[in-house]
Amino acid sequence: MTARIERVVTEGVVDIDGTEHKVENNTWIVGDDDEVIVIDAARDADKIMEQVGEREVLAVICTAGLPDHVAAAIEVASRDEAVIALHPKDKPLWRETWRETWPDIDMEDDGVFEVAGVQLDVLETPGITPGGVSLYSEGLKAVFTGKALQADGPGKLGGEYPALADQLTSIGGRLFTLPAETRVLPAHGEEVTIGDLEPHFDDWVSGSLTRSKTDDEGEGEGETPLTDGTKISGITLSPGDD
Repeated sequence: MTARIERVVTEGVVDIDGTEHKVENNTWIVGDDDEVIVIDAARDADKIMEQVGEREVLAVICTAGLPDHVAAAIEVASRDEAVIALHPKDKPLWRETWRETWPDIDMEDDGVFEVAGVQLDVLETPGITPGGVSLYSEGLKAVFTGKALQADGPGKLGGEYPALADQLTSIGGRLFTLPAETRVLPAHGEEVTIGDLEPHFDDWVSGSLTRSKTDDEGEGEGETPLTDGTKISGITLSPGDD
């Protein structure tokens, strides 16, 4: 059977240093009628598993250790005893959500997952978090970018860029080397293609791009220059809050 990509959208509130940000998250499901891999199991395990149905969950892959990326990971993985994968540099973030357990697999650059006859190749894309990763599938002509790259450019965390230089290096060196027709499937917002975004890279590097001052879900007002931010800490999640 042919592998396909499905999206589940959940929403909730992330508290960053005492400021609440209402956020919508994309959970991506890759597989066929028999087996799937779940990418970024955010918040609502019931909603995610309703989409999965009776298919076997082989793995839950977290592109970052942030709470809105891992909140439903254990519950989604538990039914089929699926493995949970996370980059080891994001284990401290994972521990803020799950204090008594660890992921099963430490992902590394160029690691490979397989499901329904297609490969997901691990690309290290730090910046938003030290252990941020993207997952590229040549067979599906898609890359799952987590928070690293979104439809409106480099992703942000609570309105800031925790390590912009690292993030831009990740985007230029790992993501913009992919074919132009590659679908960019981020953790937040709608999809775009590499070809749509790559022409803007020089603007981002020069700092001349301005973007709407938004939360991760894309709603906000005013403009802010693309500049480096301070390190984000004190992140908590309130699943399902409106």
